[in-house]
Parts: sequence; C-alpha cells; structure tokens
Amino acid sequence: MTQKPHRTDSHDTIYNNVVLTVNASADISTVAEKLKALAEASLQEPGCERFEVYHSDTEPTLFMLVERWNSQRALDQHREAAAFQQIYMPDVIPLVSRSPHVCQILAQ
Repeated sequence: MTQKPHRTDSHDTIYNNVVLTVNASADISTVAEKLKALAEASLQEPGCERFEVYHSDTEPTLFMLVERWNSQRALDQHREAAAFQQIYMPDVIPLVSRSPHVCQILAQ
C-alpha cells in the first residue's frame, strides 16, 4: 500500500503533484523502473504520508507523481535524501520534461 494513515491536522500538509513527460519513447520503461524505486524509498522517509506513481493509459510518455508530506520541512528533506539525489536527479530528470504543482486539497 502506498498511503499511510491520514493526519487530521492538515494545515501544514504539502500536496505535491508532478507531471512528467518522457522525452523519448525508448526511455519509458527506464523511467517507470526508476520512479518505482523512488516511490519505495520515499515512502520510508520521515514525513512522507503518500507517494504514488501513475502511468497514463492514454499517453504512454506521461507519468504523474502524487505526494503528500506532513510539512514543508519533510518535503525539503526529501529533496536532499539519497533516493532523490541518486535516482530522481541523475536517472529521471535528464529523460523527462517536468511540471510540478504544489496544490491545496479541496475535497476528500
């Protein structure tokens, strides 16, 4: 399961959603594998409440990351963590176009 119990004090919660488009179709499977590894590692990090990776059925080059962090500090620490620095930055970022969206939740 990729979701941890929901917190009731969500005022500090950060909802980070990232749309990734793979630049070359030949790299789709590599990006998928790397994102799975990133998700597994990220879920073990302090403050990570949700980290899901979606792959579009209609646009094969499109991936989405749906993340929930219990604070901005936790998200900042994630960006310094081994998985982000050793998987995401060197192995994913060069292969994709990226559009991050920090969001507010409107309904659950």
